[in-house]
Formats: sequence, structure tokens, C-alpha cells
Amino acid sequence: MLGQAEPRLQYSRPHLKLVLDTQIWLDWLVFDDPGIRLLRDLAHLGRAEIVIDVACDAELERVLAYDLGKHSISPAAQLAALDQVRRLARRVQVVAVKGLPQCRDPDDQKFIELAAATNANALVTKDRELLRMKRRLPFRVVTPQDL
Repeated sequence: MLGQAEPRLQYSRPHLKLVLDTQIWLDWLVFDDPGIRLLRDLAHLGRAEIVIDVACDAELERVLAYDLGKHSISPAAQLAALDQVRRLARRVQVVAVKGLPQCRDPDDQKFIELAAATNANALVTKDRELLRMKRRLPFRVVTPQDL
């Protein structure tokens, strides 16, 4: 019929449960990295659920306060960034998962444990060591561009 728009096709991807490492959060919150656009869109469209725990949240809070040169942000901007993360990500409590491989960088182990404990589809990272471990983990380890 004239004047009526055709219904739009609805494309749906499976709902993803994701863990983001600290660098990915910084790329999103501080550096406004265009490589994060797909991840940001998936989260805002409700096609991805991001999970975070106390340890990952604490690390992000600490790193946001670092001197990041020209990208350093004020205490007020740090609080705003943390508020954004806490609105976007579902806070979970991690129960230890036995038998996980150990990362060479002990600071990255918390992301592996979070992803395993929550049955995440993927850990999103640019960290070389985490990416090297992908075949040894029970979830995907991907860069933002691999989503």
C-alpha cells in the first residue's frame, strides 16, 4: 500500500556475555578508540552483556587515576567513567574455577577467572599474552575487531 513503509528486517546476533580487560575499558572511556565502536554498539543495543567483578573494577579505578599524559583525566571525569562502567556492566561475584591455566602476568589472571566463572563467550583484550593463551582457555579470547 502506498505511503506505508515496509517492515525492516531484524537481524539478530546471539546475545554475548563479555569480559573486557582494563585496556579495552580505557580505549572505550578515555582514548575514544574507533576500534571499540562495534563493542560499544553491541552493548548499547543490548546484544552484549558485559560483566565485571570487584577485582576488575578496582584495577580500572586505579588505572583511571594514572598519569596518562595528554589523556589523563580529572578526578571528576574518573568518577564519571566509573559510573558509566557500573551502569553498562553487570557486577558479579566470582567463585573460583579450578584447573584454569595461569597467565604469565598475574595481574591478568583476574580476567581469565572472571570469564571462566561467568561462562563468558569471550574475553576482549589486546594483551598479547592473553591472546596467546586463547587455545588453552574454555572461552574465546578476542580483540575488539574479532567480535
